[in-house]
Amino acid sequence: MSRYQAYVVCTSPRSGSTLLCRILAATGVAGIPDSHFHSPSVSKWMGYYDLKPDSTKSEKDFLVEIFREARIRGTGNTGMFGLRLQRHSFDFFMEKLQVLVPGCASERERIQNVFGRTLFIHLTRQNKLEQAISYVKASQTGLWHKAPNGQELERVSEPQAPVYDAKAIQRHLTELGNMDKSWSAWFAKEQLVPLRINYEDLSDDPIAIAGVILEYLGLDKRLVIGVERPVAKLADATNRQWANRYRAENGY
Repeated sequence: MSRYQAYVVCTSPRSGSTLLCRILAATGVAGIPDSHFHSPSVSKWMGYYDLKPDSTKSEKDFLVEIFREARIRGTGNTGMFGLRLQRHSFDFFMEKLQVLVPGCASERERIQNVFGRTLFIHLTRQNKLEQAISYVKASQTGLWHKAPNGQELERVSEPQAPVYDAKAIQRHLTELGNMDKSWSAWFAKEQLVPLRINYEDLSDDPIAIAGVILEYLGLDKRLVIGVERPVAKLADATNRQWANRYRAENGY
């Protein structure tokens, strides 16, 4: 029997969370983790689940429906709910969760009131320069994820050639560092010790890391055996050239 009913992957952009979530989903026992509350907008949350505006309903009524649909999709038929939360929308998520579940003593309690016993996972990337470059490059090219066979999994714009942009890299370096600090501050405030995972370890052996998470959840870690890596690395010679240039120009 599992020790938890849910888990939340607390992360930031380009940290490998898509890779991790797809592997966990492929095990068939760890839910279907996704960014159900990615945008800080109730109307966009409604759009995720094809919910229509209704002037007779209150915001809380809509939130009840949204969170019900999120639990259904994030659980599938596994009994385990998986959720990915990025820092940029976390404060809004907690604000709306308070509308849905008022009166809790802490935000941790509020999350567990909605999703059940929850394992918190902090997925972070040690090399923030590479993370920032990856984010800038994906934003420029429009390609965010591809499969190991080269098939595009997520593209948000027409293909464009990447162009080195030191200011954009610096801006995202600062933002990513601040996101990590914000997560750490929240864990401390909530007296939480999350399961900490580095992108670098995940990238090196994603199947083993997924097995560790299953074990923490009280599930059979052997269920990751045979799961193939679902997402390919996008970093290439361009990433390395940009990193070398940024270090040379900025003494990083």
